[in-house]
Amino acid sequence: MIEQRYPESLPVCPLPEGAALVEALDFRRLPKVLLHEHLDGGLRPATVIELARETGYGGLPTEDPAALANWFHRGAQRGNLPEYLEGFAHTTAVMQRADDLERVAYEFLEDMAADGVVYAEVRFAPVFHTSGGLSQDEVVAAVLAGLERGRGAFGVEWGLIVCAMRDRQDSLEAAELAIRWRDRGVVGFDLAGGEAGYPPKKHLAAFQAIHRANFSITIHAGEAFGLESIWQALQWCGAHRLGHATRLVDDMAVGADGSWKLGTLAQYVLDRRIPLEMCLSSNVHTGACPSLEAHPFQGFHAMGFRVFLNTDDRLMSDTELSKELALATSLFGLSLLDLEKMTMNAMKSAFVSHAVRVGLIHRRLLPAYGVLFAELTARAFSGEFDPSFSP
Repeated sequence: MIEQRYPESLPVCPLPEGAALVEALDFRRLPKVLLHEHLDGGLRPATVIELARETGYGGLPTEDPAALANWFHRGAQRGNLPEYLEGFAHTTAVMQRADDLERVAYEFLEDMAADGVVYAEVRFAPVFHTSGGLSQDEVVAAVLAGLERGRGAFGVEWGLIVCAMRDRQDSLEAAELAIRWRDRGVVGFDLAGGEAGYPPKKHLAAFQAIHRANFSITIHAGEAFGLESIWQALQWCGAHRLGHATRLVDDMAVGADGSWKLGTLAQYVLDRRIPLEMCLSSNVHTGACPSLEAHPFQGFHAMGFRVFLNTDDRLMSDTELSKELALATSLFGLSLLDLEKMTMNAMKSAFVSHAVRVGLIHRRLLPAYGVLFAELTARAFSGEFDPSFSP
C-alpha cells in the first residue's frame, strides 16, 4: 500500500495497489502514453474484412469479425517471432490504397482515444504498402492524413515512426524517407523484423543518415536475440530508445544479499536513462519471455530503469494499453504512483518536441492523475478499501 498524495496535509491513508487497485479503478480512465505500436498490427477485424471485400483480397481465413480476431490471436501465440509475424501478410494486403491507409490511421487514433491514450507513436514500414502502385511518399502522406484527421476528431496527439526491415537492403532509402517527412509528422526511425541473422550494424548507413539529420532512433533489439543485439543497437547505431530489450535481463543477476547486480551494458542503459519500450503480452506470444509472471519488466522497474509498457500489436495480441497496465498492476503489485511514473517515463521519452512533451505532462497527464489520486484518497478515507481505517 502507498500513501496518498493529494492533499499532503491530510493524515496518512493507505491506497489500494496490485489486484486491489485493478478492482478499484477503471484503467481506461488512466491518461496514457503509447510509444510502441505497429499500424499494421492493430487493425480492427471488421475493417480487415471490409477492406478485403472492397479490394478483392481473398486470403482471409474467415469473414466473421470475432472469428477473425480469434484467428489472429491464436496465430500469434505460437511462441516465436517469425510465426508471430505471419499474420501481417493479411493486414498489409488490405492496406495498399491511399484511402484505406488513411482509414486505418484514423481508426487507430479513435481506438487510442477510447482507451484513454493522450499521446501515441505508431510505426510501420511504408515499403510493404506499395504493391497497389503507391510510392512510399504517397503511403506516408496517406497515413499522416488519417492521423491528422484523427487528431482533430479525438484530440489525441501523435507521431509517426518509419520502419526499415532488417532482412532488406533498402534501409537507407527508408531513413531518407523518414527524414523527408520529419516536418510533417514523422518523428523517428526504427529497424524492425526478426533479429536472428540480421544484426543492426548491417544497416549502419541508414543510422548514420539519421544521426547526420539530428533525428531520432528506436530499434527493436533484445526481443528474439541476446545482448549483442542490444549492444549493437546502442554502440554501433546510436539508438535513443530500445524496442522490447527483454534480453537485457541477461546482464543482470540477483546477488546473495537479494540486491540486483548489473553488468556493464545494463549499467550503461540505466545510467544513460535509455528508454525501454516493453510489451508484456507480445513478449510472451513471440517467445521472448516464457510467461507473464517471468517477464523481466518488474526487475527493470524496481531498479529504476526508464521503462514503460506498450501494446506492440493490438490485433495480434488481443490487447490494449489499459489491459497491459492492468496485467502489470495485478502481477507485480503496482500502485497508482508506479503507473504515473511509467506514464511520465513514456512521455519524457517520446520523439515529439520538448514543448509538446512538457505541455502534455502539465496540461493533461498530471491533472488527470491528480484527480485519480484525490478520488482514491477520498474513497480510502471513507473506509472503502480498509475497513479498519477511520479518519
